[in-house]
Amino acid sequence: MRCSFASHLLAVAGLLAALGSAAPFSHSVVQRQDGSDRLVFCHFMMGIVPNRKSSSDYDTDMQLAKAAGIDAFALNIGTDPYTNDQLTYAYESAAKNNMKVFISFDFNWFATGDAGKVGSLIQEFGSKPGQLKVDGKVFVSSFTGDGLSIEAVRAASGTEIYFAPNFHPEQTADASSLDGALNWIAWDSDGANKAPKPGQNLTVGEGDAKYATWLGNKGYIAPVSPWFNTHYGPEVSYSKNWVFPGDLLWYNRWNEIINMESAPRFLEIITWNDYGESHYIGPLSSKHTDDGNSKWVNDMPHNGWLDMAKPFIKAYKAGSKDVEVEEDQLVYWYRPTLKTLDCDATDTTMEDAPNPQGNYFKGRPDGVDSMEDAVFVVALLKEEGKVTVTSGTNTKTFDAPKGASAHKIDMGVGAQRFSLTRGGKTVMSESSLRDVMDTCPCGIYNYNAFVGTVPAGPADALGADGLTNLKSGLKVATCEPTASLPIGTGAGSQPTNAPVPAETDASSSPSPKPTSDSSPKLNTTMPVSSAPTPPPPTPALSSLLSATAESAPPSSSIVSTMQSSASPPATSEPQTTTITVPADEETGGECTATVTASKQIRPTNCLSSGQLWRGGGDPPACCDGVKTCCREQ
Repeated sequence: MRCSFASHLLAVAGLLAALGSAAPFSHSVVQRQDGSDRLVFCHFMMGIVPNRKSSSDYDTDMQLAKAAGIDAFALNIGTDPYTNDQLTYAYESAAKNNMKVFISFDFNWFATGDAGKVGSLIQEFGSKPGQLKVDGKVFVSSFTGDGLSIEAVRAASGTEIYFAPNFHPEQTADASSLDGALNWIAWDSDGANKAPKPGQNLTVGEGDAKYATWLGNKGYIAPVSPWFNTHYGPEVSYSKNWVFPGDLLWYNRWNEIINMESAPRFLEIITWNDYGESHYIGPLSSKHTDDGNSKWVNDMPHNGWLDMAKPFIKAYKAGSKDVEVEEDQLVYWYRPTLKTLDCDATDTTMEDAPNPQGNYFKGRPDGVDSMEDAVFVVALLKEEGKVTVTSGTNTKTFDAPKGASAHKIDMGVGAQRFSLTRGGKTVMSESSLRDVMDTCPCGIYNYNAFVGTVPAGPADALGADGLTNLKSGLKVATCEPTASLPIGTGAGSQPTNAPVPAETDASSSPSPKPTSDSSPKLNTTMPVSSAPTPPPPTPALSSLLSATAESAPPSSSIVSTMQSSASPPATSEPQTTTITVPADEETGGECTATVTASKQIRPTNCLSSGQLWRGGGDPPACCDGVKTCCREQ
């Protein structure tokens, strides 16, 4: 019999607040009760995968999740005509990959009067081999749905069900008819579905305590999520624009979970593939269609968050406060721009849009004041070491203990570099594939996170189907529906074995440049090359992603012009730009030059006027004829 954990959660809520301002945080070795009955779920959006053609299209998702310790996908479904086909594929894939799934009914689309329809779907899929069962019962959940007749659902299903919906204590006062419940609110808020305000901060831990009190000894599904950012403008009918505080949430929340004296029986990670709200931990290459989110998702992989979760999931299931690390790894993340960057002139949300739920704000997303301008690093180490982070002109070295610890540094425009040393010797180091920029990516406010790892992992890019609406509503012409990494002057070259996304027909159209937070990169002291030797693979994901990747030709290394974060590659008819560089100490005067895009690609090494050369090998060429405009750094 499981113990109630309500009495412990308010104390843990205070612990989270302390964790938010205390970095590094290390773990002591303290064992707790056996956690053998604990399960980890991950929310999977079925509404964006109508382009999947068979169960094999789900296999990589199943394999990656299982390798990280995730037990089941919560398959979020609406009432789309393709729902049953996609459920069939997902259930078949789960069965052949020794994974489990269950249906999560989304009551944005189902009505609370649809108990018969809900029960019928449970009856159709509940007996399949891939179905998760808890206590011998078919496990079922939902997104919202308060007011649904649970008795009618049970009767229509024709089977015993373990019903743990996303009902709310404020709307369903009596939880006696439930077997458990999911708390969706994984982010600190103002209590009204927006970021905290002064004097209004409902923490995730306080939400835990409310659900625990309401449910008693019933099964609580506690939420865990890394981020929240959404930025849909009037180009779609579901305009919304806000953020919740992210920063070190992913690290702090996992610590909160494993430090509970009596942890919840279930966890649900939010989410695997909700790209529109930026809290995906699955790969960009997971096959899906584009509902307009590619504007802030392209070139923004999150695979490192899945890597980071693996040892915490293991600790949670073991009932341990100690995070055991098998291989050294640094996981880092940051936004692509500072909060001070003004994108009002070109942002897609500066126009009026329908706002029936109060979720649409013009310009910067609502809640940005709750986020820090910082680069965050979680060190997962087999033994203590020193972690050095460089963000633009800011550099800081941290003493990192054995196990898991979190660190942060003020974010600076420019290259982002990370290294681990022990005894004065470099163990590993990487330069991120994405600089922090002082220009607006695709012209918009992008508050998504770029996540990378050291050592680097395999490349990961949106496929063609995931890029179809990237240009819809954009006010700039510099952004194209293709992967664009590396972005900036600090990034290394692309790997020679980068995968071609599944929905891209490589025989009929050029392959997009491979994109990854964790593609092999070169130190800035090495020559830029189109065929570097890949570093050792990231432990958690490399074998699975590499096994499913197809080979693509090596792409030329691009030297960024710093004009745009998503400049298209040079063509046979390059565009001409003129740049004036202010006076500097060397020349005492300014210089003006006209350059073309084609001159920015090796082997010429030509740079736009004023470009700072950060590469190695051959020095920069001054093809524009104005030598003082090519300054070497």
